[in-house]
Amino acid sequence: MKITIHPDGVWYHGSNRLFSELREGSTITQWKELAEAFSHQPDCLWYDDEGRIGHTGTEKGLLYQIDEPVEVDRDIYQHPGTTMDENAEFLTRRPLKVKLLAEL
Repeated sequence: MKITIHPDGVWYHGSNRLFSELREGSTITQWKELAEAFSHQPDCLWYDDEGRIGHTGTEKGLLYQIDEPVEVDRDIYQHPGTTMDENAEFLTRRPLKVKLLAEL
């Protein structure tokens, strides 16, 4: 599946914990539904070529939006160990401010 990164696009993080700053080394994505799925802490997650996501997570989830500008290769980088398609997930190089968008 082709995932395009938009330089001024919105970045998301899914978690089951409440916080106001995302730690360095955390995973973020511009694919909102992927962040939502990860918020449920699945042992297994998959998606198809149409972008439909399935997972085994059962935790209550929280969806966050990164609340400051993010620059690829400066603030974040491609997740080196991912099994997902290119541009699906990135790791943070520094702490980033977040705002809570939704309880899932």
